[in-house]
Amino acid sequence: MAGGNERSMKALKEVWKRAENSLCADCGKPDPDWASSTLGVFICLSCSGIHRNIPSISKVKSLKMDYWDDAQVQFLAKHGNAVTKAIYEAHIPIYYYQPTYNDCQVLREQWIRAKYERKEFTEPGKQLPYSDGVKEGILWKRGRDNGQFLPRKFVLSEREGCLKYFTKQDGKEPKINVKIDVINATFQPEKIGNPNGLQITYLKENKTRNIFVYHESGKEVVDWFNAIRSVQFHYLKVAFPIASDHEIKNRLTRNFLKEGYMEKTGPKQREAFKKRWFTLDHRRLMYFKDPLDAFAKGEVFVGSGENGYSVQKGLPSGTQGNFSWHYGITIVTPDREYLFTCETETDQLEWIRAFTSVINQAMTPQEYAIEAYFKFKS
Repeated sequence: MAGGNERSMKALKEVWKRAENSLCADCGKPDPDWASSTLGVFICLSCSGIHRNIPSISKVKSLKMDYWDDAQVQFLAKHGNAVTKAIYEAHIPIYYYQPTYNDCQVLREQWIRAKYERKEFTEPGKQLPYSDGVKEGILWKRGRDNGQFLPRKFVLSEREGCLKYFTKQDGKEPKINVKIDVINATFQPEKIGNPNGLQITYLKENKTRNIFVYHESGKEVVDWFNAIRSVQFHYLKVAFPIASDHEIKNRLTRNFLKEGYMEKTGPKQREAFKKRWFTLDHRRLMYFKDPLDAFAKGEVFVGSGENGYSVQKGLPSGTQGNFSWHYGITIVTPDREYLFTCETETDQLEWIRAFTSVINQAMTPQEYAIEAYFKFKS
């Protein structure tokens, strides 16, 4: 810390080391070393950049490099993360997605703006743009065949329990009509090539269909995301009346466990390995020729260890297929082995960790039904 008298420096360190201030107030990242002198919260470097973009609300300073006067230190001491959260996070809807430091910029920025700029959570029962069970608007959707993004009308309805989109704004019949309970949504800015890119997936005849959309407004696309979660939450409350809010919250939208390129070979294990884009969505390992394909070329069910599934580092001795990458992975199932190769050892170890996390979990009754479908299909 540059400048400042010894007393102020000591007082600032005392406030800084309180347990409540050991994590970033906005994303939960450990050891924040910035703070807002107008809000009284301790935040990480990344979140401080977002705060800096709303100077009418928040003035940020480094706890290590900037000078803090006595009045500013006293303000931090009076507030801090616990007191400020009690004000600005008092009435967050159970379904609202609270991002972490691992989430993309648009989610974290809109979370911060929702709290401090729009004050969406300070009053009970406040009408929010994602809370009334219906949302209608235009999203730019990627064409399944031509890859162009074109404006499409989307309609989300809690009463009908579905999400629709129309190819024409005045269209009467939707292009798709998807039940809300089979939908997932996850932000994919890098894959889609837009900072507000959202991937919507749903099950169609037990196969996963991908829809890639974005909106020019970060607020609007995050509102769509939380509107989907809101409708899902209320649908599941009716479908599972004895489940707790926490249990239902855990069944809402989810991020993929792992994505990236690997090479794979066919069931005879003598064919040449081909480069494919893989997505691990819990127990579904899907592979695509292109990351933005609407449908997977194939899917592999990854069950639990107690049901005969395992992951092994390397390939079986004598593997005959030609491969250009040399960091192998073998997925063992009760019926066959699946062979993959990764470009780097880091990729290999990350995939193995992801597979292991799934295999170590016991299967639910619903997952036994999915496994039976995969076996029947094969």
